[in-house]
Amino acid sequence: MNNLFLKVIKYLKKHRLKIIIILGLFIWYWLSLPETLFKDPTCSVIEDRDGNLLGAKIADDGQYRFPYNNNVPEKFEKAIVQFEDRHFYYHPGVNPVSLIKAFIRNIKAKKIISGGSTLTMQAIRLSRKGKPRNVFEKLKEIILATRLEVRYSKKNILSLYVSNAPFGGNVVGIDAASWRYYGRAPDELSWAETATLAVLPNAPSLIYPGKNQNKLLVKRNRLLNKLYNKGIIDSITCELSKLEPLPGKPLPLPQNAPHLLTKSYKENKGERIKTTLDGSLQDRINKIIENHHKILKHNEIHNVAAIVVDVETGNVLAYIGNTKNPDNPEYGSEVDVITAPRSTGSILKPILFGALLDDGQILPNTLVPDIPTQISGYSPKNYNLSYDGAVPAKRALSRSLNIPAVKMLQKYGIDRFHYLLRKLGMTTIIFPADHYGLSIILGGAEGTLWDLVGIYASFSRTLNHYVNNNGIYFKNDLRKPDYIYKEEEEHDDSQNESNEERGILGASSIWLTYEAMVEVNRPDAESSWKDYSSSHKIAWKTGTSFGYRDGWAIGTTPKYVVGVWVGNADGEGRPGLTGIATAAPILFDIFDVLPVSEWFQQPYDEMRKVVICRKSGHRASNICEPIDSIWVQEKGLKTSPCPYHQLIHLDNNKKYRVTSNCEDVSNMIHQSWFVLPPVQEWYYKSKNPNYKLLPPYREDCKGAESQKAMDLIYPKETTKIYVPVELDGKEGLVIFEVAHRNANATIYWHLDDKFLGSTKHIHQMGLSPTKGKHILTLVDENGETLTKTFEVMGKKE
Repeated sequence: MNNLFLKVIKYLKKHRLKIIIILGLFIWYWLSLPETLFKDPTCSVIEDRDGNLLGAKIADDGQYRFPYNNNVPEKFEKAIVQFEDRHFYYHPGVNPVSLIKAFIRNIKAKKIISGGSTLTMQAIRLSRKGKPRNVFEKLKEIILATRLEVRYSKKNILSLYVSNAPFGGNVVGIDAASWRYYGRAPDELSWAETATLAVLPNAPSLIYPGKNQNKLLVKRNRLLNKLYNKGIIDSITCELSKLEPLPGKPLPLPQNAPHLLTKSYKENKGERIKTTLDGSLQDRINKIIENHHKILKHNEIHNVAAIVVDVETGNVLAYIGNTKNPDNPEYGSEVDVITAPRSTGSILKPILFGALLDDGQILPNTLVPDIPTQISGYSPKNYNLSYDGAVPAKRALSRSLNIPAVKMLQKYGIDRFHYLLRKLGMTTIIFPADHYGLSIILGGAEGTLWDLVGIYASFSRTLNHYVNNNGIYFKNDLRKPDYIYKEEEEHDDSQNESNEERGILGASSIWLTYEAMVEVNRPDAESSWKDYSSSHKIAWKTGTSFGYRDGWAIGTTPKYVVGVWVGNADGEGRPGLTGIATAAPILFDIFDVLPVSEWFQQPYDEMRKVVICRKSGHRASNICEPIDSIWVQEKGLKTSPCPYHQLIHLDNNKKYRVTSNCEDVSNMIHQSWFVLPPVQEWYYKSKNPNYKLLPPYREDCKGAESQKAMDLIYPKETTKIYVPVELDGKEGLVIFEVAHRNANATIYWHLDDKFLGSTKHIHQMGLSPTKGKHILTLVDENGETLTKTFEVMGKKE
């Protein structure tokens, strides 16, 4: 053993130079092939979930070169091998016989007319870009071809060649060639089409579709004959294939989702992305958008966007970022509105409603004030410019009333709502809460369809999972939509979270919110919404931004979320551009092409049945009547009992109120009465004819009133006001307004102890007070006094 070892050592010392040279050559050989063979820029390509091409963006070097594809269609594989290198699967990258034959032909012709290259050598030559065709370079190709055979399988080598071979003009690779010349995927080509493409890389600068048709036809038919002679195709296929016409000029690539293509280009430049889109659904929704666009553009409304998301996976099934206006580029059709921040209008109201439920501040039908409101100079108005006095929160949401929404936001807190929106994934909320103020609930902030449909999908997913998993929440239920296809993975139970750690609204609050969104009940002026009803049960909400610039509609079922935006990309407003009139019809047309799904299951584990006051929507007190028993969110148990019912004392005729000072207790009738505050009552009774005003006190019981009979409508929350300036420059009037429980009452007005006059029935008075502080004193006919201190800050034009 020792002798053998010594002999080896002796041999190595003796031949060390040779060994070093051989080892060096081996290392050079091993490292001679670059790690990445092709570094050319490639097209950004998107496909639907079934692998069908949706669109492609040309590569940065101006070539239609699709990313590397490892799958070579069987037909093309056989055709290219027969045409270029029929011994491809048997040689080690170099075919000595072919090289010798080529050498002899070149000697006879006294010029290079044949290279004898294999497909492996051609792949190497393509990767080395523009090297001269001489003996020295040919030797390099031979060496690198053998190294390529060591590194890759025959299948991979063929794929490399096919993906980078020139096919004429600026078309590179079989994928791009198939779509540019035939408008189909390579595996959908006929034998004639396949043979045509197989002969193109042989002389792309001389022969390509649309030029030298006769030479191309001869080459194609020669290959078809060879395929027949090899038994790859039969005689009938061969003859019929020869009759097929050659392609003409290159065709445009599909553009079924151009804005998603642009999004993919920005995020995954030069890659082939298999998306989650359903190609068939994308086509159908494109047609829906196109049909509506034909109508909308008559009102100079030029842009529409829509997105459909699968609730369970969060996958985007359809993505239409904008309408097509090829003849009018000034309309901004290139803008992807799905990701563009736009004023949200009322589309955030369901989130606030759900947040208040989840916080235990309201029940679904809790009365919310709907009266003229001024908060630190901010005066919101309802769309119909009227007031209900008080309205159930659920109905305020379904009717999209602005003032109740502002009142509810004031109750919930702007800072908390701002934090919630950011936590839910609204990336456009970039300023502090004070920047938006209360207007955030009426469109004072911007949002994107992408973020908003993601929020609603997260809500729906949370509700589904809670019910289907026995009251368990999952921390990954709150997530953004995704358009990149991934293989389905088994659900990871480690993602489960307890109720306290869920991080978003509870299932019961979401369910109650969706129930309110289903019960859409628009005012008479918007009764046309009924024309858009669907066979689906859908929780949906519309929104309209200030100035009629943006129309929104978002709806959800347990399976799908659909979001629609309508408007003009440049922000131009148009009369009638409302969510209900423009976006809602598109929303329901889209739902009509989606499979119908069952409604959300009620999350009973997180709900409790309670007795509520039917009139106020609060938990019933012991004097409330009538009452109802309903299911509410568990946190609703901490809401306050009804504050509006009070026990009053009537005389035997139930006509007058009395007190123990003017009537014997034994003669009194005690009755529960529903009483709203004066201003709310003033507007509420006009919309609710069944509302009963408090009976007056009997004459001998005057002075016993405990309820405030009147209250100021304006000015209300603020004590600082401005005197308006009219168009002619003269000082205008500030309209002060008062509500009184007694419609026939007379009110006497005093400003700074100076009598101004009296009003009856309609209690309004125009005043023009000087700059500074003032005291307004109001006295009714019964002697009740109301005093208000206010300050005039100056004139306001």
